[in-house]
Amino acid sequence: MTITGLPITGLYAGILGLFVIPLSIHVILNRYRAKIGIFDGGDEQLGKAMRIHGNFTEHVPLALILMILAEVNGSGPEMMHTLGLILLGSRLFHVYGLSMSAGPSVGRFVGVMGTWAVIAGSGGYCVARFIGF
Repeated sequence: MTITGLPITGLYAGILGLFVIPLSIHVILNRYRAKIGIFDGGDEQLGKAMRIHGNFTEHVPLALILMILAEVNGSGPEMMHTLGLILLGSRLFHVYGLSMSAGPSVGRFVGVMGTWAVIAGSGGYCVARFIGF
């Protein structure tokens, strides 16, 4: 099989890739403010910024890898855009929710559930294609 492009996943990977830059800058600015070079030194704001960035970088790559595999395995554009929009919206909800509260929040819940839905949906699609569905 020759892969000629992954335009839809590429679109969402590009947007999410650009989104990680402000999250990184937020961590850097908090490090500078707190004068802490490594870990969070007990600084709550820095710790929160680090977790927002960390959660993003922990979950988005797996979701994008599975989306790439779904697109390569023949998923249609409607499904790919649905997955991409859910992932993008979910990550925005998660950042907002965690920014507002370190505890449970609607934003965090929607963000986690949406991200897991993309991982489960694209992963399930890949497995289904393998077994012949």
